[in-house]
Amino acid sequence: MTNYFDLSGQTAIVTGCSTGLGVQMANALASQGANIVALARRKQLIDEVAADIASKHNVKAIGVACDITDTAAVEAAVQTVMDEFGRIDILINNAGTGAVAPAEDITDAQFENEMQIDLFGTFRMAREVAKQAMIPVGYGRIINIASMYGLVGNKIAPASPYHAAKGGVVNLTRALASEWGDKGITVNAICPGYFYTPLTQETLDSDFFQQYAKQMIPEARYGKEGELDSAAIFLAAPASTYVNGVILPVDGGYTAM
Repeated sequence: MTNYFDLSGQTAIVTGCSTGLGVQMANALASQGANIVALARRKQLIDEVAADIASKHNVKAIGVACDITDTAAVEAAVQTVMDEFGRIDILINNAGTGAVAPAEDITDAQFENEMQIDLFGTFRMAREVAKQAMIPVGYGRIINIASMYGLVGNKIAPASPYHAAKGGVVNLTRALASEWGDKGITVNAICPGYFYTPLTQETLDSDFFQQYAKQMIPEARYGKEGELDSAAIFLAAPASTYVNGVILPVDGGYTAM
């Protein structure tokens, strides 16, 4: 029987892989045999994540500390991975942040920070991984984690910098897919809906937000742990050769309304 999702022997970098969705997706790829690089700023956390993944899935996993707003740090981190594994087959650009405030109160610093992490950080990682690892061998899978808020506005939680940055990630995905498609590299984006993370826990637990979710999400609930995994595995798979430039909402139908 053909396993269309076998990632054995491949190396995957997952950014923002110290907590939350990044850790979940790293475990998902490891469950299919991929070796994992957990990349984030907090060294102790990513080392713990890597050790847990290696133990659970019998793959090689390491933590690499990196601030994706620092170009030199990104270049060095990618070189570290190449020195360790000799290849990078999959990149999941998951690192992100989110400033929530009325647009009229958002500061320049907040807007700049959002762009530096969510948009420019995604580009820095994609650029360096493509340059060092993927273009030379004519193969790669880049998966950018945008947001359903990169596709629509919202009235419940004002977050204009986040909308702008994630909207940028959506069209950056299309641009890179167009540019690198003939180099054997596919570039796609996942647009998650409401999932529990350390950044969203307090908001999603509030009574008013839960009532809003029941009205606005066709499935009438938040995303559960693991419900991004199949999308990540699908887009990372060698068999998904002709899937390129796709923007895939995983949002319980939120953006269908």
